Amino acid sequence: MRIIVQFLPILVLLSCYCEQDAERIEGPTAQRQSSKSSKSSIGSEVLESPQVKDSVLLLHNLIDVHALNKRIFVDLKYTGTENFLGRRMYDHIKKAYLQKDVADRLSKCQDYLTAIDTGLHLLIFDAVRPVSVQQKMWQALDTIPQTERRNYVSEPAYRSLHNYGAAVDLTICDSKGIPFDMGASFDEFKEIAYPSMEATFLANGQLTKAQIDNRKLLRRVMYSQYFQSIPTEWWHFNACSRKVAKRKYKCLENEP
Repeated sequence: MRIIVQFLPILVLLSCYCEQDAERIEGPTAQRQSSKSSKSSIGSEVLESPQVKDSVLLLHNLIDVHALNKRIFVDLKYTGTENFLGRRMYDHIKKAYLQKDVADRLSKCQDYLTAIDTGLHLLIFDAVRPVSVQQKMWQALDTIPQTERRNYVSEPAYRSLHNYGAAVDLTICDSKGIPFDMGASFDEFKEIAYPSMEATFLANGQLTKAQIDNRKLLRRVMYSQYFQSIPTEWWHFNACSRKVAKRKYKCLENEP
């Protein structure tokens, strides 16, 4: 009995040490389990972080056009369903981004428009567009032969100026954001949307003089900073050629 009493303090100490060891073992394990359970949410938070998105866009020298000039309005059609695909194409892009020098020129276009009428604003429908989204658009029109499809969507393999942040789709609107009547909607594939066919449609009465004058005003504003229009879309303007864009800018492959 005396032997047991003598060893009792030792047994108590050993028990305390074992409990401390157990705490040291269980603590990190519990933390690891907690980390595992929150790993996906933390990962998504990092990917959704504005800082991460902004850093990707800054690497491409892309800037928010509205932040540069508040008088330029934005209604990105591919963030919703009001487009030719009838579905949302952008998961993360919520603002109109362009190359900085392109955005500067567009800002001066707004200044030109303001000088004409202080109540008028440029209204952007689409700006930078990732190649991944370009691919989806191209595939969505697979019932149209490739030679014709290029009139509406640039072939992803050759890149679009949108992919470089060097093209913009836009119109003119009033101070309430109501767009001018251009005689054809954005993303209209019919010939009535073609600038090259305006004289024909004016002659047969399908376009009015007021509608064509609205288109001409948009072109006049954009030409003031050397943006180039195309024959098949009244809303589309290029800041430069594809050759120049490939030399000057980085292509945005995916959404940040």
